[in-house]
Amino acid sequence: MQGVASGPLSVYSGAGTPNLWNNMSPIQDHPLRYQLANELHARPFPQLQTPCHAAYLAVKQPQEAANRDRALDRAHLIDLLDRFGAKHPQPAATHYFGDLGKFKLKWEQHTEFVTYTIFVDGVNERPFDRKAFDVFPEDWLAAAPGVRVTSALIRVEAMGEPGDMTQKLSDWFVAESLAASAILDGCAVMAGDFRIDSAGHMRFAVFTEPGMGPRRVGRIVQRICEIETYKAMSMLGLGRARDLSQRLGPIDTRLEGLVDAMTDRVTRADETLKALLEISAELESLLAKTSFRFSATGAYEALVAQRIEVLREERFQGRQIFREFMARRFDPSMRTVKAAEARLRTMAERAIRAGDLLRTRVDVERSEQNQKLLESMDRRADLQLRLQKTVEGLSVVAISYYAVNLTTYILGPVGQEVGVNKLLLTAVVTPVVILGVWALVRRIRKEMD
Repeated sequence: MQGVASGPLSVYSGAGTPNLWNNMSPIQDHPLRYQLANELHARPFPQLQTPCHAAYLAVKQPQEAANRDRALDRAHLIDLLDRFGAKHPQPAATHYFGDLGKFKLKWEQHTEFVTYTIFVDGVNERPFDRKAFDVFPEDWLAAAPGVRVTSALIRVEAMGEPGDMTQKLSDWFVAESLAASAILDGCAVMAGDFRIDSAGHMRFAVFTEPGMGPRRVGRIVQRICEIETYKAMSMLGLGRARDLSQRLGPIDTRLEGLVDAMTDRVTRADETLKALLEISAELESLLAKTSFRFSATGAYEALVAQRIEVLREERFQGRQIFREFMARRFDPSMRTVKAAEARLRTMAERAIRAGDLLRTRVDVERSEQNQKLLESMDRRADLQLRLQKTVEGLSVVAISYYAVNLTTYILGPVGQEVGVNKLLLTAVVTPVVILGVWALVRRIRKEMD
C-alpha cells in the first residue's frame, strides 16, 4: 500500500510525494578523515616463517635531519628497487613493503631517519654471517643520503633443547652484556648483547615455539628493530649532553663571578649587566640548539620502554632480561641527558633572575642620579632667580638714571622759563621717573610669568 512506512528508515513515496531520503544530499567528510584513518594501518607488521633472518639498516642525515629533503630518501629507495626490477612506492609514501626476488624489503621514513629491513627465508649455516648484509649493494650504501645510525642482523629459528640454546647464546654473544628473556607468555625467546660485531652490526636471536604464526614472528622481529633503533637515536642525546656539560662549566664560573660582583659597589653595574646579558644570550642560544635533540631523546626513551613492555618479558635461564639491561646501561645515560638539560635551563633562569636584579639596581642608581640632578637644577634655578632679581634691581637704577637725565634735558628749558633751577628740577623728576621705571619692569615680569 502506497504511503505506508515499511521500516524505521522508510519515508512516504506515494504518488506526488517526493522521496526525501533520496533527495537528501550526502554528508560531507572531513578532508583528512580517510588519510588519518589509513594512517593507523600504514605500517603493517611483516609475516615471517621460522626459520628466517633479517638485515636491518637505519640511516640519518648528520645535521638538521628533521628538516632534510625527503625526496632524497625516496630517490635512494627507488634506486634500490630499480636494481631488482621491483615496483615503486606511491607518491609521497612514507612506507613500502614489497618483494625483491628472493627476499622482501620493508622501508619506513621517520621524522629523523629512514629504515631498510630485508627479510629472507631460512638461515645461513654460519650464524650472523656478514654476507647476509650483502643484499644491500656497496655502491648503493655509499650513495646513501646520510650516515648509519645502526644496523643489525636478526636470526630466527625454532626452539631446541635448553642445553643447545644455552650453547648457542654462549657462542654468539658476549656473556657479560647478554640479555635474554622469554617473551609473549613463553612463546619465544629473544636475545642480544647490544654490541657491534666485527662486521659493524648488532646481533639479535629469536627462538620460536613450533607452530607460531607468521604475524607473531613478524611482530617480534619488528619490535627488536624498533628497540635497537630508538635506543640508538636516544643515545644521540648523550653525546650532545656531554658536549653541553663541557661548555656549561666555564659559563657557570663566569655567572657565579658576575653574581658575586653584584654585591660589590666598586664594580660598575652597567658593565656587570652587559656581561650578564651576554651570558643570557649564550645560554638561550644553547637552549635553542639542544631543545629538539633533548625532546627527541625523551620521546625515543619512552618508545624503548614501551616496545620492551609489550613483549611481556620473563626471565630465561637466570639471565638478565632486556628491561634489566636498559635499567643498568641505558637509563643512566638518559638521566645524564635529563640532568644536562635541567642544568642548562636552571642556569638560564639564574642568569635571567640576576639580570632582573641588576637592572633593578641600575634603575635605583639612575633614579638617585636623576634626583641629585634635579636638586642641582633646583639650586641653579634658585641662583638664577636671585641673579635675575639683582639684575632687575640694577636695571631699574640704570634705566632710571638715563630716564632722569633725558627728562631733565627735556624739562630744563621749561624750568628756566618758570624760574626753577636745574638741581631742583632733577630732585622733583627723579622719584617720579624711578617709580615709573619700577612699575614698568614689574608689569613686564608679570606678563612673562
